[in-house]
Amino acid sequence: MREAGGATPLNLLQLPFQHFPAEHVIGWRDGASVSNAQFRREILGWRRLLESSAGRRFALFHTDSLHFAAALFGAWLAGKTVYLPSDALPDTCCALQGEVDGLVGDIDAAWQPLRLSESHLAPTAGDDAPWPVLPAGFPGLVVYTSGSTGQAQAIPKTLAQMANEVATLEALFGDRLDDAEIVATVSHQHIYGLLFKVLWPIPAARAVHAQSAFFPEDLKRMVPPRPWALLSSPAHLKRFPEQPTLPDAALLRAVFSSGGPLPAEAARQTWQLFDQRPLEIYGSSETGGIAWRQPHHDPALREERWQAMPGVDARVNAEGTLEVRSPHLPDDGWFAMADRAEMRDGANRGFTLHGRADRIVKLEEKRISLDQIERLLLASPLVAEARVLVHEGKRGRQFIAAFAVPTADGRQLLAQRGKPAMNAALRTALAGAIEGIALPRLWRYLDAMPVNQQGKITVAALTALLEPATSAPAASPRPTLPDITELQRDVDAVRLSLRIPPDLLYFEGHFPGSPILPGVVQTDWALLLGRRYFEMPPRFLGVAALKFQRVVVPGAVVTLELQYDAAKSALSFRLHSEGGQHASGRFMLGPQ
Repeated sequence: MREAGGATPLNLLQLPFQHFPAEHVIGWRDGASVSNAQFRREILGWRRLLESSAGRRFALFHTDSLHFAAALFGAWLAGKTVYLPSDALPDTCCALQGEVDGLVGDIDAAWQPLRLSESHLAPTAGDDAPWPVLPAGFPGLVVYTSGSTGQAQAIPKTLAQMANEVATLEALFGDRLDDAEIVATVSHQHIYGLLFKVLWPIPAARAVHAQSAFFPEDLKRMVPPRPWALLSSPAHLKRFPEQPTLPDAALLRAVFSSGGPLPAEAARQTWQLFDQRPLEIYGSSETGGIAWRQPHHDPALREERWQAMPGVDARVNAEGTLEVRSPHLPDDGWFAMADRAEMRDGANRGFTLHGRADRIVKLEEKRISLDQIERLLLASPLVAEARVLVHEGKRGRQFIAAFAVPTADGRQLLAQRGKPAMNAALRTALAGAIEGIALPRLWRYLDAMPVNQQGKITVAALTALLEPATSAPAASPRPTLPDITELQRDVDAVRLSLRIPPDLLYFEGHFPGSPILPGVVQTDWALLLGRRYFEMPPRFLGVAALKFQRVVVPGAVVTLELQYDAAKSALSFRLHSEGGQHASGRFMLGPQ
């Protein structure tokens, strides 16, 4: 059972964890516990620092959920509004400078972020005084939409909205979790991760694991020998069946998924792997949580119906789209969603979803459903996953671009007959149901859809794949680099898909009749791509734990995972595919 309990019902505005015992475990970092005394000390340090800082708006980014939470709660106690960017890349920081008065957290020193010093952490006479109740109407947060349907938008949130949502989650799922610790594959820099990994568990006395499990092996390492719950997304859950080793699920209490509908097959496989049916959460940055479901793992018994959360009212308007009224919204009015829906069993407020209305577009005066094109592509035995969007080409002309992850049959067709045959087969599958103007003009075949830290596929990431590929160096008519697709990216980690060209220059002479990719090329690529994604010291000091387990042959598709530890100036890499692990190692770097 939990060591301490919050108010009943749970009230975030009272910051109930301030009353927990000093030794209460707030969370875990690298296997070491973080006590409530340590956590309070850090919160008070941020409060002192921010109270002495001019301005009311501060952008907060930190990869560590516990350091993030301390800065967030300290900012609120200091009366500051916190903006939550999804990353701390230079373009993001540059854009934020026009919106906020300062930056806070794990951000490059060039942007002059506020950072705690020992003087801020030093105890003072008033540290034991009770903290004030946070003002309900204060605009404590500005979150951003994920960008999955267009340009990201800033959404202000009052503290009352956050408190209402935390109370709803505890009422709905608190008994199910009991004392489970929270382990996440998603970031807290988005509303879903923020609520489920920070704002809900910490006041409810559930320990939080500070890092996110960006790679499957991270999850295996992080799972505690105590009850735990997994906070994840469809993008992550779909990949678990591909992993050779999985974490111990004996003490797993629940699996949460949000960020998009979880495909039925992925839900079934999650049940097979973890003996848990995922709890799916439906909502948005604007509305917070709206509904939930836990479909049966047997497809024959599965229902697609969503159940509204307590206190949330739902209805379908004359246009056939969903409207909600909720304590998670800023007022009592009805909020119009862009999702087409149908009410089911009005007595218990259930409904089904049928795609987004804002994905109806006009091309040359013809109304076209992007959802319909995706459904038709997914009905083909050649396609495992599909997304389409409207792309503006030369001279402002618009057309449909399609992105597909092929099935095994699709990959075989691509390998044997090439991209033109695959394009023709899929255009034929579409031709009988949609008009010619709606047939995709651009096709991209991917090993996996590119996702952001929240596990969402964004319009920006897909559009980037339409840019012309970088050509090989002019000095050599044969390629010296693989075809690279970014699959997933975090501040200190990235996952890339590498398609090895059959005519790669480095296959020449290595070896005649049975070409394989030299190990020195594999390590060179890993370091080269590491420098492309991370700011690392220039000097190569050596490589440790270098292993080569399986050969890489012409035409292979492999996944390269890179993780950079700035504190140790070390870049770890792992190269693997469906056949297993090919290579791994760790580069040690230093100043010039």
